[in-house]
Amino acid sequence: MKKAINIIFIVIGVLVLALYGIRTYTKSHSPYEKLEAKGSKDLKVNVGYCRPLMKDRKVFGELVPYETVWRTGANESTTISFSRLCSFGKKKVKAGKYSLWTIPGEKYWTIILNNETGQWGTNYDETKDYLRFKVEAGKTIQATEQLTIKLIEKENDLIEFTLNWENTELIIPIH
Repeated sequence: MKKAINIIFIVIGVLVLALYGIRTYTKSHSPYEKLEAKGSKDLKVNVGYCRPLMKDRKVFGELVPYETVWRTGANESTTISFSRLCSFGKKKVKAGKYSLWTIPGEKYWTIILNNETGQWGTNYDETKDYLRFKVEAGKTIQATEQLTIKLIEKENDLIEFTLNWENTELIIPIH
């Protein structure tokens, strides 16, 4: 009996180490980045995401199919948090932490805030959506090799959330 319990603990230990190794390996190809921006009136916005590379691939419409839910990054789902009630893309959002998902389209993207965080890969549960809205997708002349999200502090308590990858640019106001 004691031998069986020891074997079970060894197997569990090996599985935990393997999972840790896989996550570490995949993050080395799509590094994690954490952003923070502050507006006036105690507004703080934080974003955490992993940054995949184009690597000579066609991203939107192929690697990331149009009209399909995307985790908006690599590895675990991208997260965004707000320190207080604010508007994100003209929609009211309560203070809290959300996973950020998108549905890319050629001209418009659907932005999704989901109440569940910490998902690995594409474990998306639509029943836990907090809100959805559409935003126009702009085009850039020069391609962005690595997925880049920025939080740009502007005047009048405005923070601009921007997403660039390949030749696509999204701009979403937060205030």
